[in-house]
Amino acid sequence: MLLLRTFCLAVAFTACSTPEPARSAASPAATAATTAASPASATDSATLLAKADRGRIQGDSAAKLWLVIVSDFQCPYCRQWHDEVFATVVRDYVATGKLRIAYVNLPLAMHANALPAAEAAMCTSVQGRFWQMDDALFRTQDQWEKLPDPKRIFDSLAVSVGVDPAAYRSCVESNAMRAMVEADARRVDDAGVRATPTFFLGDTRLEGAIPLPEFRAAIDKALAGTR
Repeated sequence: MLLLRTFCLAVAFTACSTPEPARSAASPAATAATTAASPASATDSATLLAKADRGRIQGDSAAKLWLVIVSDFQCPYCRQWHDEVFATVVRDYVATGKLRIAYVNLPLAMHANALPAAEAAMCTSVQGRFWQMDDALFRTQDQWEKLPDPKRIFDSLAVSVGVDPAAYRSCVESNAMRAMVEADARRVDDAGVRATPTFFLGDTRLEGAIPLPEFRAAIDKALAGTR
């Protein structure tokens, strides 16, 4: 388990947050439904979940430093960080083998479409297209965040990033990723996360839409500690 400490930048930047322990938008009934599967379907579900879990990891397995991104696709500050910082982090640290990154879902209850967005993203992750869907969801956030039902946009985005449409629809319609999204929310709740975006950089915790210069400095400091 990560040894987490609060980084001094955590209070300095804006973030989407809940006043009490973080809760995902997923319902208890949906969780119960995922546990009622037959043995055969449970095996299929485990296979899908394993593929989805691998798909949301990016970087060299030999990298000495992990960055875990805790995010909500409907959170405006998550989008801000993604738009201003993410691509540079991938280019300068992930592509060069210095850093490995993983995405963890925290769809806040205050964001009505965050849960279906997370499930859509994880269903594309099964087919190895998570990071492309990550880009697409943040890029189009203004188009779907207030819709009563964003399914058609999510379906279109999934096809645009290259997934097999039938397999994707089957994944979404069966709520195959609901258990994973709920497990993500429980894990970060146990770690005391109350806001998005939150980052675990090695054993350092950072919060909010941290600007690139500060984020780069934090990575460089953490990398120096791995030498």
